[in-house]
Formats: sequence, structure tokens, C-alpha cells
Amino acid sequence: MLKGRVILVTGASRGIGAATARHLAADGAAVAVNYRENEAAARQVVEDIRAKGGLAIAVRADVRDETEVAAMVREIGHKLGPVDTLVSNAAIAFPTKPFTEYRWEEFAAKLDGEIKSAFLLVQAVLPGMRERRKGCIVAISSTLSRRPGEGFSAHTCAKSGLDGLMRALALELGPLGIRVNVVAPGLTETDATAHVPERAKEGTARSTPLGRIAQPEDIAGAVLMLVSDATGFVTGTYVPVNGGAYMP
Repeated sequence: MLKGRVILVTGASRGIGAATARHLAADGAAVAVNYRENEAAARQVVEDIRAKGGLAIAVRADVRDETEVAAMVREIGHKLGPVDTLVSNAAIAFPTKPFTEYRWEEFAAKLDGEIKSAFLLVQAVLPGMRERRKGCIVAISSTLSRRPGEGFSAHTCAKSGLDGLMRALALELGPLGIRVNVVAPGLTETDATAHVPERAKEGTARSTPLGRIAQPEDIAGAVLMLVSDATGFVTGTYVPVNGGAYMP
């Protein structure tokens, strides 16, 4: 389905990003696997893709740094071709604790990092998309943006802002042939959730209609759906991927 497409997946050295990169490459896309620190993990994702006949490269950039983002997009253009699809997935770390224990600097770092990274990435890939009058952007949010959890105030606020930005972009960029959508995972089995007690995961699974928590491949499947031409008339959507635990 994705033959001829060049897709940038940020934060793709592990978890949801890595699964998404593999999924999209398996469907024919040339994939740029972005990482910030773990080069070895990113190169392993690339090797996995190439071992199955796919095309991928690893590209380093801190997505909160304008100069690094611009350099990354140029490198992808030289090696794979212009980016026509962006999957903004890179995680911005934050402390999980009650709001009353937050310092503004901690809270602001999450807000700024989440929105700034999406802003910089879209700004960097937009010129090529506008020139071709076609493009696709998918941002990875969280169901916590609409259904808050205790200790997640910074995350909820940041992801809510991300959702709003993507809706605004869907409106503004639609006339240019560019689609913008949001995928919102629920609790997902990744390195980032390894600290969550098993009893909490089991409790979430019991309260989920499909009877389990998400795997990274579940989120990747939703991204694949939204970037494919089969959903070419879908933009401005918020797609929760949580087995029915949250139904907007």
C-alpha cells in the first residue's frame, strides 16, 4: 500500500515508534527511524526492516532542536527522498506525581517539549508537502488527553495541546492536500510503562472490553490505517486505541 512513500517516524528506536516503523516498511514505505540517544536500538530497527527486504535509515535528532530537525529532514531528503508522511511519536519525559508537588519548570518542560517538537517537525516537512500538494501527518497523543489519570496532569495538559494543534492544522492544511490526524493510545506494553505494577495492568485489562492492554503493534496498525490512501478522505480525527476502555 505504501510503495513509493517516504515516512519519518520520530522516537522510533523502541516501543510504539519501532513497531510503527516496522509496520510501515513492511507495507512498502521507505522509513526514516529517528532517535535521540539510543543509536544501537535505532540501527537494530533498521536492520530488522532491511532483513525483510524493506528500506530504512537511522537518523539522529533531538526533535526539540530546530537546527537538528532541519538537518534531519535534509538528510532524509538526500538519502530517501522528500518526506511525504510524518509520524510524530517521540516521547517527552515527565515526572508522574500529584499536581501539588510539581514545580512550574517541570510542568513547563513537558508542555514546551510536546508542542515545540510537533511544531518544528511540521514546519520542517511542510514545504515539500505543499509543493507536491499532498502529505500526511499523524501525531501520537494519549487517551489521557481526554480522560485524565492521577499524577498525569502535565501529560494530560501537553497532549491536549497537541490534539488542539493537530485539529488546527487539519483545518489549515486540508486545502493544500495535507491530512492531519491523531492516534491516542491507552495503556500500552512498552519500556515506558515497565514501571506500572502488574496489578494495575491487570485491572486495566479487566475494565477493557477487549480484555487486555495494548501492544505497540496495535498502535502501529492504527497509524498504518491513517497514513494509507484507503483513508484518503479522513482528516482531523482523534482515534483512541485502547480496546474500548475509553469511547469518545
